Amino acid sequence: MTDHTPPTEAQFAESRALFVKGVEHFESGRLEPACICFEKCQALTPGRVSVLRNLGVSLFLLKRWDEAIPVLRQATAIDPALADAWACLGLANEARRDWQAAAEALNKAVALTPQQAPLWLTLGQVCLRLGDAKNALQAFDRALEEDPSSAPAWSDRGNLLRELQQFEEAARCYEKAIALGGDPGLNRYYLASVRGGDKPLTPPRRYVETLFDDYATDFQSHAVETLRYRGYEVLLRPLLDSARRYQHVLDLGCGTGLCGQLIAPRAETVDGVDVSSAMLAEARKLGIYRELIHGDLAEVLAATASRFDLILAADVFIYVGDLAPIFRAVRRILEPEGCFAFTVELAKSGEDIQLLPSLRYAHSEAYVRGLADEAGLSVVNVFEAPIRHDQTTPIMGLYFYLT
Repeated sequence: MTDHTPPTEAQFAESRALFVKGVEHFESGRLEPACICFEKCQALTPGRVSVLRNLGVSLFLLKRWDEAIPVLRQATAIDPALADAWACLGLANEARRDWQAAAEALNKAVALTPQQAPLWLTLGQVCLRLGDAKNALQAFDRALEEDPSSAPAWSDRGNLLRELQQFEEAARCYEKAIALGGDPGLNRYYLASVRGGDKPLTPPRRYVETLFDDYATDFQSHAVETLRYRGYEVLLRPLLDSARRYQHVLDLGCGTGLCGQLIAPRAETVDGVDVSSAMLAEARKLGIYRELIHGDLAEVLAATASRFDLILAADVFIYVGDLAPIFRAVRRILEPEGCFAFTVELAKSGEDIQLLPSLRYAHSEAYVRGLADEAGLSVVNVFEAPIRHDQTTPIMGLYFYLT
């Protein structure tokens, strides 16, 4: 049978039987055999919207996004009233990080079934990805209108209001999220960033790990081009200008390898540590690291038996907070005459450690000098310079070189 040949009565009958069997598999959670049945139906009687819908939804539930999307598009083109097909199409595009296509499909889904709080929540998250704060806030509000007990919606709404510098309203959202059973570690961290008072001395690992796993593929283009991040270059410039060679370099919070690429020509070996496995996957592509370790910086430093004559941490301690365990471990593994070079964001409040609404930590010069003295490290040099930009505003930092 060609594409233009109408199916025979026998083929219709076979297709109907396969469809019924596919639905039985689907309703029993047997998605793979359901897909096989629906695919055979599609081959026998192409273009039937009921088949396309069920096949697309089955593929979506199997997380076979690339296969699901064209099938769901075809189904919704034939029948634009298929709310579940629009929802799956939106969520599949979200999984593939195609934010515009996800927003378009999710808007169709919530227009057909506005009672779906989870879809409103996802639509709000997608709008944020597109930089559309107004529609994101409207979506979060609709999610909470449909389900006022949604702790994730309260938390996401709080994060958006925090970014809009509406700190009191953001704090109220975080308090609601905590009261409704939202992740206490995350929401208390968020709350402390806008309300002050008692603050966690370290961020929740889940926050940092998720942030950078999600950021990994876009990190270099966004950080270097959009945020005009040059802190790693400024930090390394004095080391590169000295013409000194290093035996063993440790790149803390190595990310995608910005520091590693610069220092590698002057080093016998370079090792990297990062809490984000996705960042390490990007760094591994460079082929410059001897070893890449996935883990918490303080824990990795405390456990290692290796020694290094250069330890780097460029724009890393903004996600650490309490630096005392780091300094103690560095003192143990730093070779005599070795160098510990790092940046901190400059605290402006007079506090030693300041948790900012950006969810980053800032540190005072006095705090860092005090830790260096306690750990038996000497400050060879320190200077103030921008690390990155927020919009057009330079974010000032301190560049330290210890031995």
